[in-house]
Amino acid sequence: MAELTIPGKTHPLLNNDYASEWMGIEVLELADGHATLRMPLRQEMLNGFGMAHGGMIFAFGDTAFALACNPAEPGPHDEGSMTVASGVDINFIKSAYRGQILTAVANRRASTGRSGIYDVQIYAADPDAVDPTAGSTTIPAGAGELIAEFRGRSRTISKK
Repeated sequence: MAELTIPGKTHPLLNNDYASEWMGIEVLELADGHATLRMPLRQEMLNGFGMAHGGMIFAFGDTAFALACNPAEPGPHDEGSMTVASGVDINFIKSAYRGQILTAVANRRASTGRSGIYDVQIYAADPDAVDPTAGSTTIPAGAGELIAEFRGRSRTISKK
């Protein structure tokens, strides 16, 4: 599944997440209400204009959102539930290109009851500008330029 760079830590959502595996997503940091991910932008992720396909940027942001919404180490009260998207918006600010490294930083902004709001900032940088050890709840060093803002609305539901 998706490569993890956090020693001894995994996220159960990645166990059968073949899309994240195909995308080459690596997890840099996980915390309650937070996830930082990284992904290389490959040729098969480009649209006809030679830039990142919006669906790839969206899928990357959606994965960061999902990991921030669901605990990496579920407790007893989490056993029968999962948190899913009830709605999302994305604003594409700037294009990204083949060979760049994308970084997504997802953070919970608010939660009450079974509902939450999460923001995900997505950055693009040339590979030589990326700090391979970066991972932070703020903008990681070398993350590059902001290319998209993703806002997710979450809802915790029963597993079926």
